[in-house]
Amino acid sequence: MKPYRTANVYVQESFAGILKETDYGYSFQYDNEYLKNEKSTSVSLTLPKRENEYISKTLFAFFDGLIPEGWLLNIVSNNWKIDRKDRFGLLLVACKDVIGNVCIKEVLT
Repeated sequence: MKPYRTANVYVQESFAGILKETDYGYSFQYDNEYLKNEKSTSVSLTLPKRENEYISKTLFAFFDGLIPEGWLLNIVSNNWKIDRKDRFGLLLVACKDVIGNVCIKEVLT
């Protein structure tokens, strides 16, 4: 299953895993080294650390919740010319440096 777009997910500036957009929806896989680190925390309560890949037909609620809302969403959508329905695209441009301990960085292929 080849991904359309891929993003690296960082927790407190540590590489935590890979988020992918695919034909079937979305997947998130924790990095093995991140899992081995006892001090590392889960990306969210809804995505606890585990070896198995998470798969969903819709963008995981935690990642969707990082996307701005209201007037800020309008600014992001208009400035980058991204459809408001393109949640993964919005996540990639708006969540590189968010408030909190998680950031998303697009993997360019």
